[in-house]
Amino acid sequence: MPAYFIAILMAWSLTTNTFAAEPTTMVLAGTTQKTLVLRDINPTIDAWSAVNMMSDPKGTLNLEQVIADQSQFTQPKTSSDTLGLRKDVVWIRIPLAVSSASDGLWVLDIDYAVLNKIDVYLTQNNQQVQHSLLGNMQAYSKRPITSRSHALGLKLKPNTDYTLYLRVKTVGAMIVPISLSKPSSFHSRALNEQMLQGLMTGLALCLLMYSLAQWFSLGEHLFLKYAILLTGSLMFSLLQFGVGAQYVWTDNVWMELHAGGLSALIAACGSFLFIEQALAGRDRHRYFGVMMKGGACLTMVFAALYSFDMIDIHIVTAIISTLGMTPALMGMPGAIARARRGDTVGGYFLSAWVVYFVTTAILIGVIKGSIPANFWTLHSFQFGATFDMLVFMRVLGLRTKAMHTEAQIATRERDTLHSMAHTDPLTGLPNRRGLNTTLTNLLPHASPENILAVYMLDLDGFKQVNDRYGHDIGDELLVAVAQRLQANLRSVDLVSRLGGDEFVVMSMGVNNVQQAHDLGKKLLDAFSAPFKLREQICSVGLTIGYALAPQDGHDAISLLKRADAAMYSGKQSGKHCLRRGEASEGLT
Repeated sequence: MPAYFIAILMAWSLTTNTFAAEPTTMVLAGTTQKTLVLRDINPTIDAWSAVNMMSDPKGTLNLEQVIADQSQFTQPKTSSDTLGLRKDVVWIRIPLAVSSASDGLWVLDIDYAVLNKIDVYLTQNNQQVQHSLLGNMQAYSKRPITSRSHALGLKLKPNTDYTLYLRVKTVGAMIVPISLSKPSSFHSRALNEQMLQGLMTGLALCLLMYSLAQWFSLGEHLFLKYAILLTGSLMFSLLQFGVGAQYVWTDNVWMELHAGGLSALIAACGSFLFIEQALAGRDRHRYFGVMMKGGACLTMVFAALYSFDMIDIHIVTAIISTLGMTPALMGMPGAIARARRGDTVGGYFLSAWVVYFVTTAILIGVIKGSIPANFWTLHSFQFGATFDMLVFMRVLGLRTKAMHTEAQIATRERDTLHSMAHTDPLTGLPNRRGLNTTLTNLLPHASPENILAVYMLDLDGFKQVNDRYGHDIGDELLVAVAQRLQANLRSVDLVSRLGGDEFVVMSMGVNNVQQAHDLGKKLLDAFSAPFKLREQICSVGLTIGYALAPQDGHDAISLLKRADAAMYSGKQSGKHCLRRGEASEGLT
């Protein structure tokens, strides 16, 4: 878990001042029960030590009947603050004794947001003094105290005894963390929890917006699948801790009834899709992808049926208990195989699943009543889910990095292939294809004031050197020729090799015809000096034919043909000369 989460949780524990009550013992109709003594010096009191309970299987008992049959109340056999999974209605009795030094202002707080219906009765001498209705099936705006938990203000008389009766009815786990607090202490604790939920919800929303933005910009569906998984987890937290009813779906009873089942089904769907793509590769079973996508489709079908009340929450619970673990269990062999060969993605998945299994086991223990319900156990699944979301975001980061690396490799390979297709391998100069591409791009910019000169060059005496000294010396000479041509040209001019001992020079930005002629003459003069190779000194000359654009042509084919014809004419006339192939001379 990241260090800043630990710091926040430590701060929470330091600011949550919950004191055990200093109970007294009283006898009620033959039963012994502790009484909570409310003193203002103990601003928050955990009420569980004074809780007795009575089952009402048919849900038909009223307050008068419960008061009349006190013998049915017994101490809970479950862990602190939880009664486990029950289908019956439960009555809870808590005797209170208000100290003479207390001002009598207290807040009853039941800090489990998904309890459906809670009737709170305050009695004195077996007579009802106050009745209030709490629970998430009541409109949020009608709650006695509009907080994310179920809270009720009590105005008690000092030095007086009372009895609280709570009639609890819910379709899920009967988790009832009951406390009595002074108003200032209640608000302080509520603010701390609100800040924690704000941080956790804000982090989840940031991850959700980031993943959707990445999906839109990159078109990578893994980000969308992560967003689906995150949406289910976020919806569960909003419901579980009352933030959804408080801010998101206020007064929407349908959402309170359905958000739990829908969030679980959406998270399961996202898990199937995310794990299927993230663990794609040679390690997975032949039908792995089909089964994972089938599981995702199945969860969405159940979500649609549940939305229209065609199946109830008990069926959804059975479905989730079956399908919830399936994505992780099916993906585990692939993750283990990846981890064994050093792939960090496999290790991240395994660490996330370890946390998931542990926190899920803790929450199931609380739901069944075998593990106490406290801050750590009630928030364990939320912390674990947040850890998993951060780990999965790391997996997405690795996937994005891999995509970027693959794109770079593909770009380099493309550039290499392009270079090989457009470059002469011996001299490194552009070949005929590269020449044609460049010439085609430059011709539209040629004008009488911005002449494009194209020179066709053929070496004089190269064949004799090649025959006398061999191809190695011939190749070395061609490289030296390319270097000498580049040394006598501007950086913007282009030298290319067509093959054999034929070269082409292109010069853009020539001001007039005379300047073009002078450049050709400069190239001729550059070959008056011999070439000093590693083992030989060789002399070769040049015969140059050239044409100008736009004066001698407007397209690459005609310009090259005119320059080639002028060069061929120069060869026939004695070599080592410069000839222009003008448009008026025509083409042979």
